Formats: sequence, C-alpha cells, structure tokens
Amino acid sequence: MLTAAGDYHMKPVVFSLRALHVDYPPIVPTLTTSYVHGTSNTPLLHATVGEMLLKTVERQPDKEALVFSENGVRKTFAQFLQDVDQAAAGLLAMGLKKGDRLGMWGPNTYEWVLFQFATARVGIILVAINPAYQVNEVEFALQKVGCKAIVCPLEFKTQKYCDMLRKICPEIEKATPGDIRSPRLPDLRSVIVLGSRQPGMFCFEDVMQAGTSQHTRQLQDIQKTLSCDDPINIQFTSGTTGAPKGAALSHHNIINNSYFVGRRMGYTWRPDIRVCLPVPMYHCFGSVGGGMCLAVHGVTLVYPSVGYSGKANLEAIEKERCTFLYGTPTMYVDMLNQPDLPKYDLSSVDAGIMSGSPCPPELMKQVMEVMGMKEITIGYGTTENSPVTFAASPLDNMDRKCNSVGFVMEHLEAKIVNPSTGLMVPVGENGEICIRGYCVMLEYWGDPENTRQCIGKDRWYKTGDIGRLDPFGYLQIQGRIKDMIIRGGENVYPAEIEKFLHTHPKVKEVQVVGVVDPRMGEEVCACIKLVDGVECTAEEIKAFSPRWRSSSD
Repeated sequence: MLTAAGDYHMKPVVFSLRALHVDYPPIVPTLTTSYVHGTSNTPLLHATVGEMLLKTVERQPDKEALVFSENGVRKTFAQFLQDVDQAAAGLLAMGLKKGDRLGMWGPNTYEWVLFQFATARVGIILVAINPAYQVNEVEFALQKVGCKAIVCPLEFKTQKYCDMLRKICPEIEKATPGDIRSPRLPDLRSVIVLGSRQPGMFCFEDVMQAGTSQHTRQLQDIQKTLSCDDPINIQFTSGTTGAPKGAALSHHNIINNSYFVGRRMGYTWRPDIRVCLPVPMYHCFGSVGGGMCLAVHGVTLVYPSVGYSGKANLEAIEKERCTFLYGTPTMYVDMLNQPDLPKYDLSSVDAGIMSGSPCPPELMKQVMEVMGMKEITIGYGTTENSPVTFAASPLDNMDRKCNSVGFVMEHLEAKIVNPSTGLMVPVGENGEICIRGYCVMLEYWGDPENTRQCIGKDRWYKTGDIGRLDPFGYLQIQGRIKDMIIRGGENVYPAEIEKFLHTHPKVKEVQVVGVVDPRMGEEVCACIKLVDGVECTAEEIKAFSPRWRSSSD
C-alpha cells in the first residue's frame, strides 16, 4: 500500500521454519510443520566407488582393511586393491563389460567384498542375491535383471547353490565355461564357483588368472568412462508394493550415504575404527554401511563368521579389539543371551548401530548397560533410499536413542503425509514417511510401473512406513501402512504394542499382527518368545496390557 508520504507499507510474510542444520544434534524445537530439510556445511561427494577406494589406498596403503576371522583372511588396503584390480581384469577377460549385471549369491566371504569392488571398477552392476533364495526365487532374480554372470559357493550349510543352478539350467553340465545357453536364463553366460571346479563353470582361480596386461590397460581406460550417476548395485526388496523388485542404486547414492552415515557415527574423528560386521553383505546394511565405509572412511572391517553366530561376534570383538558393532535387533538379543557373555572382554567396543527392523527401547538400554556400548545408536531407512535416511547421534541422550530413530540425514528432505490425501499432517501426528534427495534409487530395474507407484514426478519416495516428527526433528516409527491393524475403526500400530510388551520382564521377543474378527474386523494377536527358562500365561500378558485386550475377554 502506498501512503501519502510515498512509502510502501508491506504486510509481513511469515514463513514456517523447515530447514534443520544437522551437522550437530538438534537442541531447539524449530519444526512447525511435518517437513524437514537436513542442511549441512559439508557438500556431497562427486566420485565413483573405484575413485573413493583409490584415494583411501593412497592415504593408508598399509593399514588393515579386512579381517575374516573364520577363514583367517587378512588384507591391507594395498593388498585388497591389488586383488580387486586383478579380479576386475579377469572379469574383462571373461567378456563382461560396463553395464552388464553380475549376481553375487552367497554368505559373507572375502570374495563377496572383492567382487563388490571389482565390478565397480569395471562398471559392472553387482546384483545382491539373498543367500537363502531357493530355485524359483533365484531364477526370478536372474531373469528380472538379466544377469550375465553369477558368483556363488558350491554349497553352504543346507544350500546347494550349484545344484540349484543346474536345476534351472541343465545345459550348464555340457556347456563350455563362459558360453552357457539356456532358454530359462537367456542372458546368463558364466557361473563362477567359489570352491572345487564344476562342469561348465569357472572357478574363482580362473578369474584371478584370466587377466593380462591388455586387460589391465583396458581397466585403466574404462575409468575415464565411468560416471558417479551410473547404476552400480541392484538390491532386491519387497519395497512398498509386494513382489521382489530390484532397486537400482548409483555410485552417487551409496557413496554419499556411507559418507554421511560415517560422519554421523564419528568416523571422521574417531581413531583406528574397527567395525565388527556380522550383518549380511547382500543387504544394504552390510554392503553400504560396511563395504562402502571401508572405501570412503578407511575403516577396518572384521567379519566374525561366514554364517551368523552370536558367539563368534563376541569372540571377534575381544580378539580383534573392535571399536564398533553393527547388528539387527535380533543379533543383539542373541549376543545378550549368550550364557558365557560375562567372560568376554568387550571393553574396546563403545559404539555401534542397531538397525534393519524396529529396535525396542528395552533392548537398547540392555545393550548400553550390559555390553557397555554407551554410544550405540539407531538408524532408519529403506533399500530404495540407499539405505539410511534418519539416524541418531552417538552422543544423543537415552530417551532420544530409545524412543526415536534420530534426525534426518544431511542433504535429505522428509515429510509426513496423510496416505489418503498426500497432504502434510501437523507436527506430532502420524502419517506416511516420504523422502526426497540424493539417496532415492534410480528405479526398480525393468519395472517402470512399480517405480511410478512409489516415486512421484516430484521425486518424493513413498516409504510405506508410518511415523511422526517431533518439533526437534526426531522421527518415531509406528509401523508399516500395510501392517496397521484397524480394530473396530481404531488404527492400531503393531510397533507401539511391541514396544510396550518389551517392557514385560518375561518377554524376550514379540511380533504383533492383525487377525480377522467377525465383530471388530481385526483383532490384535501378539506372538511372544519368552526369556529362556521362564513361564508365562496368556492371561498374565493380557493383564499386563489391558488397553489392547480383545473385546471378547
């Protein structure tokens, strides 16, 4: 408005504060909407996986990079890079090229990590395949992404990997290695077996000996053609839309996620970090949180055993003087319940990450008190987000660590919306968690329809998880949309009940599901595993939790 004096008097415009500086834990309640943008003074990295590994090797060639306790394998960073480039040259000699897909199917072995980086050096896309997959599942995965090669052990425990491949492709038996022709897997040409030589298959030694000086020169030339925006990893996930889908992740996705997760954990200032890593490599937790942190932050990775063992974890922590421990809630439960836990010297490990599934507050407290891990923290994310999008600081207080999954990661946006309308809900109210930023996958490989269902044109990724933001920007997870129980018109979140039941002294683990009820539509069913050696009745649990008792009780 123009006054007589000629001055403009403008009505002040008030903007909601939505940015949250996350280089340090938030201490002021600044959020006014269920939207947060994690700002930082630290820029994103613009590099490929191979470039990050080279820089780390140049910085600390003689530092120990990898320890495989069960197999006795130890490698310095320089030794590891030498093996990586030898394997990469071998893959080129076998006819694989940039953009081809190579499946990695098996438990945690040195070869898993080796091929993770060898493929990245060539620009081959590593396809992480669940080692528990059976014939139909692995056939689906290999077909879906068109794997040209697959690496697997001969067998492990009850899994007969080569036998399963022969069931899918009986042509392997009479094929020349590298020239498999099968109508069921038309793209597959090579099987690389980690073990004794098999008809129609290469063995690991063949790959390591195949490369010549010509292939080494070719490998160096390829580096100039690689982009950090290229896809480099495909992780299978059920995601938000049902059947397994291949989340395609780029160098940029996984390099930056491991970089900022490491920064939040203190990898940039902690001395001589040695991470005990029992989580599976086929999962983002192991391959990005573990493998990529080796390349980006130069941490030492200690793999306690090929197959999971709570006892082996404790032995590795003690023997290798690990300072960090990664694990799912179930893994921590197993370690806490080892009968001889007090005999292990765990004084070296004071920090770690618990992630992969909902983390009960009581379990977090036990880990801090019994295992002495005062700086353990929680991470939250999805495979499609490379994976971590929220994490607490190791220095956060007990309440923050036990009752939230932390605050948003650097350079990411998050919002909580009504899943029916897509509109943001007020701060503190439940809704679907949506994420936008560098971490969002490129696509579900070869699946544009499912990609469109979870990533909008505005690049917001719908997680399918229910949660709420507090005014400080910390996130609480309530569960999955599809797991929500509608009981007589009331929305009941299984995670809320599980969290409560974990406070019962006789409850070791609990899973809550909905069951059909003729009157209420759905009723709450809690499946409970008791603490070893105790007895408890259903009536005792019902009396402990009257709020969620069945209407028929």
